[in-house]
Amino acid sequence: MAFRWKNSAVVGLLNTWHGKVLPEWVDYNGHLRDAFYMLLFSYATDGFMDMIGLGEPGRATTGHSLFTLEAHINYLKEVREGATVEVCTQVLGYDSKRLRIYHSLYRSDAQLFLAGNEQLLVNVDMAGPFSTLFAPTVLESIQALASQHRSLPSPEYAGRHIALPGDRHG
Repeated sequence: MAFRWKNSAVVGLLNTWHGKVLPEWVDYNGHLRDAFYMLLFSYATDGFMDMIGLGEPGRATTGHSLFTLEAHINYLKEVREGATVEVCTQVLGYDSKRLRIYHSLYRSDAQLFLAGNEQLLVNVDMAGPFSTLFAPTVLESIQALASQHRSLPSPEYAGRHIALPGDRHG
């Protein structure tokens, strides 16, 4: 389940998505369109959900799913059509019904950090829908991953907010 590159800062993170940048994801500048970064991170969240027991079988059993409450993307390097990329995921924190994760997008062939995405997710009972406590088996999986990730360095871009010097709300 853990993603491992030799001599890399990402040892211990989860490999939650990988693939090639498709032509329809690229803009007029030849770069991955900003909206498609979030698509890749969304696919990585799906992969993460599979790992914690909220994939299709888990959703059917518990009646629960994850909803995104907040997301923040840092675009750091160009991503071009055809690039092979991977998303690694780290658990930053959790409580009884919320989860904070960080996705890192890398170019596979060069271990080059391309973009980061921090997300705050909430567990939702789809019968409502309303927020609810994680199912015990899901919470156990989250706790185990959080314990493994506690010793990892905090991602450089986690916890940031958007502001300019002198902003009224910055």
